[in-house]
Amino acid sequence: MRYFSSVNLGMAVDTPRGLIVPTIFGADALSLAQISEQAKTVAKAAQEGSINPDLLSGATFTITNLGSFGVEHFTPIINPPQTAILGVNCITQRVKDVDGEMKMYPAMGLSITIDHRAVDGAPAARFLKELGYALENFSAMLAR
Repeated sequence: MRYFSSVNLGMAVDTPRGLIVPTIFGADALSLAQISEQAKTVAKAAQEGSINPDLLSGATFTITNLGSFGVEHFTPIINPPQTAILGVNCITQRVKDVDGEMKMYPAMGLSITIDHRAVDGAPAARFLKELGYALENFSAMLAR
């Protein structure tokens, strides 16, 4: 088994030539703003066909978003030798009971596929729970 010392974040990008996965290296050491800036830069380069080939390998964890296509649920497939891939689904309206009254609220599903040789399901579930909390409390996360 190989252990990674940093998170090299793969980002699935739909291009005219098909799906490619550019990498944001050392994402765990970057701020959210820095990750966002790099993501925009590599996505644009990937779509234009000008991406540096060195950025097309080395990811340890990938994020893929089918929510932009209106997909509510899907199971992403891991790109070896990565440990996991996170699937981001579309935002839908759901109903919940708030003090006896039915209220609509926006909800976005997340799905994760992990390599059980490297990670047990429980830590992956805790990761999804923490990610869900962070997304639900996004302004608090930005204040950090």
